[in-house]
Amino acid sequence: MELDFAKTEGLIPAIVQDAAQGDVLMVGFMNQEAFDHTVRTGFVTFYSRSRQKLWTKGETSGNRMKVVRLRTDCDQDSILVEVEMEGLQAACHEGFRSCFFREWQDGAFTEFGERVFDPKTVYGK
Repeated sequence: MELDFAKTEGLIPAIVQDAAQGDVLMVGFMNQEAFDHTVRTGFVTFYSRSRQKLWTKGETSGNRMKVVRLRTDCDQDSILVEVEMEGLQAACHEGFRSCFFREWQDGAFTEFGERVFDPKTVYGK
């Protein structure tokens, strides 16, 4: 069985989940090359739609994602990547553990949780 990249025009959603705690950390996209690189290296690699190139999560921040398990859905057009976080344990470029750090409350999305790091010190912005 193979992943069906053709169905989704070459990119499949990759949901990244903490293998131990079950938290959803982020969602990215993989093409065949990113998937193959992920399997070969053991670290999550995505295809950046904005930059139009591969990027391995944590290559700048050090917050890499080590693959524990790969799963696909019934249609084989998306993937669940269970990981162990390295570095500061932050998946989000804004410094939070998870990219899902906003919650709908009283008609608006509100931040919750604490930042693990200040993005200015890591990325300079």
